[in-house]
Amino acid sequence: MAKKGNRIQVIMECTEHKTTGLPGTSRYITTKNRKNTPDRLEMKKYNPILKKMTVHKEIK
Repeated sequence: MAKKGNRIQVIMECTEHKTTGLPGTSRYITTKNRKNTPDRLEMKKYNPILKKMTVHKEIK
């Protein structure tokens, strides 16, 4: 039986890419501890389409 814990998978999506109008999306999958960080994550990650570091926010 699998352990039920506070660790969940979240999807990070680029915020700057939506405004450019270019096709495609930049998304990353990561995990977070929902007990320690109940609010949405915000991280700087590399966007290969824009070829620069951009802010990625948690979706869903």
